[in-house]
Amino acid sequence: MNIKSHFTFNRQQRSGILLLLFLIISLLCIYWFVDFSEEDTFDISSAEIVSIQNELDSLRLAAIENSKPKKYPFNPNFITDYKGYTLGMTNEEIDRLLQYRKEGNWINSEADFKKVTGVSDSLLNELSPYFKFPDWVTNPKPKTDYKDFKNEKGFSEKPFAQKIDLNKATEEQLQQVSGIGEALSKRIVSNREKLGGFSNDIQLYSIYGLDPSVVQRILNIFTVKTPKNISQINVNKASASDISTIPGISFEMAKKIWEYRRLHEKINNVQELDKIEGMTERKLQLIQLYLSVE
Repeated sequence: MNIKSHFTFNRQQRSGILLLLFLIISLLCIYWFVDFSEEDTFDISSAEIVSIQNELDSLRLAAIENSKPKKYPFNPNFITDYKGYTLGMTNEEIDRLLQYRKEGNWINSEADFKKVTGVSDSLLNELSPYFKFPDWVTNPKPKTDYKDFKNEKGFSEKPFAQKIDLNKATEEQLQQVSGIGEALSKRIVSNREKLGGFSNDIQLYSIYGLDPSVVQRILNIFTVKTPKNISQINVNKASASDISTIPGISFEMAKKIWEYRRLHEKINNVQELDKIEGMTERKLQLIQLYLSVE
C-alpha cells in the first residue's frame, strides 16, 4: 500500500488546512482569554427590593406567631400539666399549684397565683391579662338585707287554720287583697296552673309585677296547704340550661350557679350559693325548692 499518497496535498488543500488550523487556534485563544461571565445587574440594595424583603420578613414573622398556641381567658384554678407547659410554667411551678388545689384551696387573685406557684414577674405579667375569675370573686357586692315585712306597722296575719289554701283560691278571692286587681289575680292563677300548683308560699315572689309588700298582704289571708311535690335537680350534675328551667331564675343567674359549682368542683350545701353576686335571700329560698346536692 502506498501510504505516502495519503499525505500528499495540492495547493488548494493546503490552504484549507491552514485556514482550519487558524480557526482552531483563534477559538482556543478566545476561550482562554475572553471572560464570558455575565455581570450581575440585579441590585438587591435598591429601595424597592428592600421594601419587598421587609414585607416578606413581616409575613414570615406573622406566620410564626400564628403557628404558636393561642391564649384565651382561663381560670388559673384549673390549669393542667399540659396547660401549664403551654403557658411556659416549669414542672415545679405546676406541681405547687396542683398541690395547693388538691388541699382544697383556691386562687382568687394574681397575687395568690404568684405566691403559690412562684412564677417570675415577667411570666406573671404575660399570663395575668388572661386570668378569668367568677364575678362573685372579682366584683363582690354587699348583700341587701332581707326586709321582714311582718314587722311593718299594721301588719296582721291570720292563724294558719283560718287562711285560704293558695292552690284553691279564686281570682275573686285574691282581689280582696289590697293591691291585687283583675290583671294580677289572673297572673297568679295562671302561674299556679303552669306549675301544676304552688309548692311553697315563696313562689309568689317570682311572679312578675307582685311587689313584696303585696305578697305579704296575700300571705296574711292565703297560704299553701296542699303543696305540689317537686322533683329536685341535682345541682352538682345539672347544666346551666337545666338550672334556668327553675321558675323565676334567669339564664344569667343559672350560669353563675353553674360556674360556681365548676369552680368549687362540688356544692355541699345549697346555702353556699348566697355568695353569688345578685343572689337574694328570696331567690335562694326559691332555688332550694328545686335543687338538691345529692
